[in-house]
Amino acid sequence: MTMSKHVYALAGNPNCGKTTLFNEMTGSNQYVGNWPGVTVEKKEGRLKTHGDDVTVVDLPGIYSLSPYSAEEMVTRNFVINDNPDVIVDVVDATNIERNLYLTLQLAELGRPMVIALNMMDMLKSRGIEIDVQALEHRLGIPVVPIAASRGRGVKELIDRAHHTGEEQAVPSLAPFDEQRLAGRIQDQYGTNPYISHQLHERREHHGNEYRSTYVIDEIYTGEVLEAILRIEDIIEPKCMEKGMALRWSAVKLIDDDTPTIEALELSDGEAHLIDEIVHSLESRYGERDMIIADQKYRFICQVCEECVTHLKGPGELTLSDKVDAVVTNRYLALPLFIGIMALVFFITFGPLGSWMTDGLEALISDRFAPWVAAGLRNLHASDWAVSLVCDGVIQGVGSIVSFFPQILMLFFFLSILEDSGYMARAAFIMDKLLHKTGLSGRSFVPMLMGFGCSVPAILAARTLENERDRRMTIMLTPFMSCSAKMPVYGLFITAFFPAYRGLVVFGIYATGLVVAVLCAMLLKKTVLKGGHAPFVMELPPYRLPTFKTLWRHLYERIKDFAVRAGTILLAASVVIWFLQSFSPSLQMLPPEQTENSILAAIGKAVAPLFTPLGFGFWQASVALVSGLVAKEAVVGTLSILYTSTGMGMSAVLQQVFPSPVAALSFLVFVLLYMPCVAAFSAMRREMNSWKWAVGTAAFQTGVAWVVSFIVYQFGTLAMNIVGLF
Repeated sequence: MTMSKHVYALAGNPNCGKTTLFNEMTGSNQYVGNWPGVTVEKKEGRLKTHGDDVTVVDLPGIYSLSPYSAEEMVTRNFVINDNPDVIVDVVDATNIERNLYLTLQLAELGRPMVIALNMMDMLKSRGIEIDVQALEHRLGIPVVPIAASRGRGVKELIDRAHHTGEEQAVPSLAPFDEQRLAGRIQDQYGTNPYISHQLHERREHHGNEYRSTYVIDEIYTGEVLEAILRIEDIIEPKCMEKGMALRWSAVKLIDDDTPTIEALELSDGEAHLIDEIVHSLESRYGERDMIIADQKYRFICQVCEECVTHLKGPGELTLSDKVDAVVTNRYLALPLFIGIMALVFFITFGPLGSWMTDGLEALISDRFAPWVAAGLRNLHASDWAVSLVCDGVIQGVGSIVSFFPQILMLFFFLSILEDSGYMARAAFIMDKLLHKTGLSGRSFVPMLMGFGCSVPAILAARTLENERDRRMTIMLTPFMSCSAKMPVYGLFITAFFPAYRGLVVFGIYATGLVVAVLCAMLLKKTVLKGGHAPFVMELPPYRLPTFKTLWRHLYERIKDFAVRAGTILLAASVVIWFLQSFSPSLQMLPPEQTENSILAAIGKAVAPLFTPLGFGFWQASVALVSGLVAKEAVVGTLSILYTSTGMGMSAVLQQVFPSPVAALSFLVFVLLYMPCVAAFSAMRREMNSWKWAVGTAAFQTGVAWVVSFIVYQFGTLAMNIVGLF
C-alpha cells in the first residue's frame, strides 16, 4: 500500500505543553536541527495514522504571529508559506484567555486546524470548568480535550487532525449550527447592507478559505469588519495572484504589518485607499496597531464568559499561588534555592552516588579489563594491541563511564525541578541579582541549561532580543559547570575531600555562578556597555512530573553519553594512548619511560604556565589540553598516563598533587577555562564572529588562570598560617 505524506504543525504559546504533546505523538522518532537562515531549533517527528506517513513539526512557542522575534518569524513563515496539512493549535486550558489570541490569528489563515485543549487534568485543582462542546460551537473549530503529560486524548486528537486534513476545511467537522451562526451575524450586522452582502459573496466565491473564517466574523464590531471587507475588496486580486489568505492579509494591513505590505506589493493608489480606511478607524478606536488586538480580546472575553466557569471566587489562591508565596518570597527564595541545590548535590555525590560510582569502577578495572586482557593474550595478540585496548580504550573510556551513575542522578533531580515548574521560579529569583550586573533573569535560563551542556545553553541565548545581553550570556554561560566535568570532580573529590563530597561540589557550582556575576559586572563597564532588556517571564503552574517524561530526559542523556563515549571519547583515548606510548621518533616506549613520549614533550612545553597554580607537571597540562576535545577526556587522560603505576587513581593523585589546595585549584581551572571544541563552535556560530569567539575563549581561560591562582596562593597561605598554631 502506498502511504501519502502529510505535515502537521504544532503551534502554541510557551509553556502550553506543546513539546510534551510532540513527544507523546512521535515517541523517540524525532529529528532536531535548525531552521534555514536562522539559529532557531527545528524539531520534527514521525507518526503513522490511517495508513498515512505524517511529519509532525514542533514550531517555536510564541504568543502571536507578529514578526518581532526569530521564533515568531519561523512559526509565521512555516504556517503561511509551507502550507501544513493541519495546524494543531495547542491551548493551555488553565490559561485559555491568553492562549486564544494566537488561536484567532491562526484561524484567519484559512488553514485546516484543530485545537488541542491541553492540561485538562489540572482544571479541577484550579477550580475551572470548560464546556468543550460549547467552545467548539463558538469557534467553529474542532476542539479535542487532552492531557499530554499523561497521554490522554492524544489518539483522538490525531484522528481529528487526520479527518480535518482530509476534508481540507476546518469548520466542516465541527458540530456547530450554521443557521444559528447566520442568525447571530444577522443580528450583529444586519443593519449594515454592505457587510451582509460582502459576507454572502465571500462564502459563495472563496470556498475553503472563507469557510474557515466566516465563523469568526463575530470578532469585530461593525465599523472594523466593514473596514476589513473594504480592504479585502482592494487586495483580493493581489491575494489571489500571490496565493495569500484574504482575511489574514486584510487584518495584517490594519496592523501595519511590514512583511504583509511587502509581499502584496501594493500600488500607490491601493496603499492610499487602505490608509484612508485605517485612518477612519484610528479616529474612533485609537492607534492602528491596537485596533485588531482590542477587538480580538473583546471577543475572547465573550467566548470565555459563555464556555468557561470559574468555581473559585475572585482572588482565591490556587495551589501554585500558595507554593509561590513561599518559594518566591523575597527573604526565603534565595536561601531555599541554595538549600535545594545543595541537597541535590549531597545526594548525587554523597554515599549513594559514591557507592554506585565505586562499584562500577571496580567492575571495569578489576573484572572487565583483566578479563579482556586475558582473552587477547589467549588469542596471541601483540603487546601493543593489548595495551591499546586495555590501557587506552578501557582505561580511558571506562574511567569516565564509572561516573555515569552520578551524571544520571544529577539529571534526574534537575529534570524533576524543571518539569515541576521550579526552575522557572529560579530564573525569577535570580533576576534581582542579575539585574545589578546588567543582565536579567532571562539570561539565567541559558545558564541553567549550562549545568547540562554548554552547547544547547549557548544556542538558547538566541532567544534574547538584546544583542548586548546575548553576547554577554554566551560569554558567561560556559562558567556554569556542565555535566561533562562531573567525572573530573568525582575523581578528585574521592581522592582529596571524601568527607565533604556534597559540600565541595556545591562550592564548585556556586563558584561558577559567582565568577559569572563578577565577570558580568566587569563586561558591563568595559566591552559590553549599555542597558539590558526588561525581564518578562511566564511562570507555569506547578505540575507533578510523570515517569514517562523523566525517562525521556534520562534516555536522551544516556543516548548522548553513549554517542560521545563511542566517538569523541574513544578517539581521544586512542590518541592519548598513542602519544604517551611513542617517542618523537615513533618508537614504542615501555610504561616506565613515558617521560620521553610525544605527549610528555607537549606537556612540558605548557606546564610552566600552571606552576603558579600548583600543578606545573606535564601530566596535568596534557590532561587540560585533552579537555578541549571533551571535558571528560581529562579523567581519561590521567587514567591512561598513570595506569602503569599499578596504584589506584586516588593514591596516584595524592602523590602527584602537592596538596589538597593544589587539587582544588585544578578543579577550579577545569570549571572555568574555555569549553570544549563543540561549545566553542557554537559560540562562533551564535556570535557570527571569529574575533568574538576567540576573544571569549581567551577571556574565559584568563579568568580561570586568575581564579585558580588566587585559590592556590591564598589557600596555601591560609594552610601555612593554620599550621603555625
